[in-house]
Amino acid sequence: TELRFVRMNERLAEINGVPALEHIGRTVREVLPQLSAELEPLYQQVIQSGLPILNYEISGMTRAQPGIERIWLANYYPLKGADEQVLGVNVVVQEITERKFAEQKIQEQAALLEVATDAIFVRDLEHQILFWNKSAERLYGWQKAEILGKKATETFCLGLLTQIDNAIATIVEFGSWQGELHQVTKEGKNIVTSSRWTLVRDEAGQPKSILVANTDITEKKQLEAQFLRAQRLENLGILAGGITHDLNNILQPILTAAQLLKLKFPDADECYKQILLTLETNARRGADLVKQILSFARGTEGKQAIVQVRHLLKDVEQLAKQTFPKSIEIKTDIPSDLWTVCANVTQLHQVLTNLVVNARDAMPDGGTLSLCAVNLRVDEIYASTIDEAKVGDYVVVTVADTGCGIPPEIIDRIFDLFFTTKELNQGTGLGLSTVLGIMKNHGGFVQVESKVGKGSQFRVYLPAGTCNAERHSLQLELISGRGELILIVDDEAAVQQITQTSLEAYNYRTLIASDGIEAIALFVQHKQEISAVLMDMTMPLLDGLNAIRTLQRMAPQVKIIATSGLASNSQLAEAAGINVQAFLSKPYTLKELLDTLNRILTAP
Repeated sequence: TELRFVRMNERLAEINGVPALEHIGRTVREVLPQLSAELEPLYQQVIQSGLPILNYEISGMTRAQPGIERIWLANYYPLKGADEQVLGVNVVVQEITERKFAEQKIQEQAALLEVATDAIFVRDLEHQILFWNKSAERLYGWQKAEILGKKATETFCLGLLTQIDNAIATIVEFGSWQGELHQVTKEGKNIVTSSRWTLVRDEAGQPKSILVANTDITEKKQLEAQFLRAQRLENLGILAGGITHDLNNILQPILTAAQLLKLKFPDADECYKQILLTLETNARRGADLVKQILSFARGTEGKQAIVQVRHLLKDVEQLAKQTFPKSIEIKTDIPSDLWTVCANVTQLHQVLTNLVVNARDAMPDGGTLSLCAVNLRVDEIYASTIDEAKVGDYVVVTVADTGCGIPPEIIDRIFDLFFTTKELNQGTGLGLSTVLGIMKNHGGFVQVESKVGKGSQFRVYLPAGTCNAERHSLQLELISGRGELILIVDDEAAVQQITQTSLEAYNYRTLIASDGIEAIALFVQHKQEISAVLMDMTMPLLDGLNAIRTLQRMAPQVKIIATSGLASNSQLAEAAGINVQAFLSKPYTLKELLDTLNRILTAP
């Protein structure tokens, strides 16, 4: 009870760093002063209560290994005499330092797996799930309690048994495997994952389980597919541009021959005259079609002109009647007194064609396609009910079908670029986004109404009136400078020359630099005179971004206009990040340049 050592084995003596004989007769405080404050109360508690204290962890340093933290697991048993009186304490100590460090490492690794952004799980060779982290729960939808013990091939890897068995054979042979897997979530959503597998072996070196890390690449694969579709369209446009010359050469003799035959045989009967007229008419339509293809292939907007919408609608109606299935009935209501619109006829034809083709695709089993148009005067009350509408006169074209309709959950997305409900090889997702873009460029807008199983109705609002491009051009007011010196930095000689000529024509003085290094040298020489710098972002030797940063370190108040022919979001962000006063996207107009210079030079 005085807490003196009576017996001591060599192993515990070795741990304490004191020979076993030196323990005998000495107190805990004398032998282990660094641990006595913790051990003495434990011994006293066992002596007083007569009850053991089991699995008590002690940490500290011993004389044998000073400076090294050790951990022991101790069990304290009361040592009783014949009368059950407690005579002392029997202590059994086991060092668990390495085990505790290993447990801590495992806990740290488990914590890392839980916070990892990848879905990480462990499966055995029979596909049973043994471990499931938080990211796996988020990706697949199954909680840990739901999925543990279940088979991957019966949950999120449906239909992949052969592919997975082949992957397991590979990993058993080589120790790892990686690839792409098409999987399914708890909600039935199809996803694509980039999967990395690592083989885990048991103590005997035999394959035991597989550690899997999956990254969701569904959106990436969708973007890749969209890019490839857009690339195919671009290649199709290039091809179309290449064959238009040959197509015109084919159509030219047909058209000429039809016209010559009409002149050669003026007395031919009506049947032959009708054949020649059909030949000539279709040759002209072919030539017009080639022009449209060429315009699309070159990406040119084309000029706007006065357009009679009823003529376009008649052409679209004729196209639909000739090419659409006979199970689709086509009805039209096209007044003869429709107002004219100012539009690009090719683009407007594209809008109407896209809409009627979508209507056709919505009626695979047949139905009714309606084409109608009305004149509409939009007043303030009507305009207030539609976000895009402005007060004015419109020609409203309606394309309606009795097809499958558009589900309400996706109707707000139908105009998004590349969004399509059609199969991969049947739709590009460009049709309606093109319609919306063209309508916005024409100052118009589109309205959609649809009901699943009943059909859809697209209303296209085209501003009525005459073209006023010439009138607008006369209203341009070009603001002259006041003799300010502008440093023009651009590696294109033609851009330098036209910019210098333009600015000097409007009372500015100029300096020219062909790259960032030359610009800095000129700025050093004329720092006190230069009022603003016009800096191209993409140049050799020293690009615009680094040149601007250098100029700003030399003169923090320098006024800079960044320019670029790329106009990418990243460059806009870079320009904003370095605090330039303005960004001009090439090609910019003289008015845009003069207005921007006037704005930044007159700003306080």
